[in-house]
Amino acid sequence: MSKIGDYVKSCYDELVHKTSWPSFQELQSSAIVVAVAALILALIVFLMDFIFGAQDMGWRGILGYFYDIFK
Repeated sequence: MSKIGDYVKSCYDELVHKTSWPSFQELQSSAIVVAVAALILALIVFLMDFIFGAQDMGWRGILGYFYDIFK
């Protein structure tokens, strides 16, 4: 039981005294960067789906209509 207590005390000491926590301003700026990156990736995936189409939904995509021209 002593080993578990020592482990908990060392974890607490690590979190309270040895870990550097970011400030609220740093957290806000990081959250904004993550949100913008997620929006950009979502837009890229949407555009790829729109261009190449979702066959099972009936949409062939822009390329599908382009390929129909050359049939």
